[in-house]
Amino acid sequence: MSTISSVSPRTQHLIQNVYELCGAPDLLHDTAGYLHLTGIQAAVAARDSPALIDWLLHCFSFQGVSDAIAQGYIDRHGRASSTHIHDSLAAQPSCPKLQAFSTFQGCGYAKTALTCSEPPHLPGCPLPLMPLRNGRLNQVAYALVLFVRDVCRGDLVGWIDQQLEEADDPTSPARVQRMRAAVLEPLSRIEGISFKVLAMTLSNLLLCGDPGRERWVTTGASMIAVDTLVHNWLHRTGILKEHAAEHAYGPGCYDTGGCADLIEEAAQGIDARVLNHSFPALFPRAVQVAIWRFCSQQGLDVCNGNRIDDRSPCTNETCPFWSACDHLPLKPDRHGELKAKHRVSGSGPTNSQ
Repeated sequence: MSTISSVSPRTQHLIQNVYELCGAPDLLHDTAGYLHLTGIQAAVAARDSPALIDWLLHCFSFQGVSDAIAQGYIDRHGRASSTHIHDSLAAQPSCPKLQAFSTFQGCGYAKTALTCSEPPHLPGCPLPLMPLRNGRLNQVAYALVLFVRDVCRGDLVGWIDQQLEEADDPTSPARVQRMRAAVLEPLSRIEGISFKVLAMTLSNLLLCGDPGRERWVTTGASMIAVDTLVHNWLHRTGILKEHAAEHAYGPGCYDTGGCADLIEEAAQGIDARVLNHSFPALFPRAVQVAIWRFCSQQGLDVCNGNRIDDRSPCTNETCPFWSACDHLPLKPDRHGELKAKHRVSGSGPTNSQ
C-alpha cells in the first residue's frame, strides 16, 4: 500500500494514534453478522432488488434524528415497501413527476403543509400515503424505487457490479476514488439523502454484502461518513485550521480538501491490518470509525459537546492526545479566542508533532 500522504506529520500522528487506540477490530465481523441476520447477504446473492431497497430505505430513515426517535416512529407507523411503491407506479398516477426518475426531481412534497410542486395532482398522488416520518423520506422512497427501475433496470446488484467494473483501472493511482465515485455520484442525485448516511449505508453493503466481490470490498472500505463528532474533532484538534480547510459542518466536509479528504489521505499512511489481519491494508472507513469511537458516548466518550464547552478550549488534560491537540473552541467568544490563542502559542508539542 502507498504511504504517501499530503497531511502534516502532526495530523498523521494524531489520526494514526486514534486508530490504534479506538479502532474497531471486529468492524467487519459485526457488519457481516448484521447483514446476514437481516437477510441482506442473501438478497445480494439472489439479486433481490426489492429486499435491498427496503433495507436501504430503513437505513435512510435514521437520518436527521436520534436512532431511538427514528425506530420508535417506525415501530408505531411501519416502514416503506418497495413492492407497494412499484405497484402504485404501475397504476400510472397522473402526476408528471412520477413518470420516471429523470422527471421526479423537485417533487417538493411537504407532509405537514400538505403541499407539493404539482398541487393539482396531490389528491390522487400515492406518494403521501407512505407512513414515513416526514415528506422528504416519502420522496426518497419513491426516488429510490424509480432509480432502481429506470437507471439500474431493476437490478441494483448488477448495476453496482457494472459501475465498478467500468470505473476500475488497476493501473490508475485513483482506482479507488474512480470506483467510489461511480457508485456514490449517481445515487447522490436522489434528493433527500444526506451524503453521510448514503456513504455509511453503502460502505456497509459493499464491505460485507458479498466479501468475495473484491471491487465491492475495496470501494466500501474507502467510503467515509463524516458526522458532527468527526468534523468537530478535526476542528478542535486544529487539523482543519492547519490545512486551511476550516468550514461549517455539512457538504463542505466532502469538498476537495475537506474532512473526508483529510481522513483518506491520513489513511494512506496507516496499515489497517495492525488491528486485524483480515482488514484491507487501506481502510479509510475504519479510520473514520476510530475517530467517531474516540468522541462518541458509545465509545471512549472523550471529545464531544457533553464533555467540552463549545465556547471555550478543552480543559481535559487527561485526554491521551492533549499535548498534540490545539484545543480550539467550536463557537469561541472573545474570551475563548484569547484562551485558545494563548494555549496554542505556548504549546511546543502541539506545533512540533
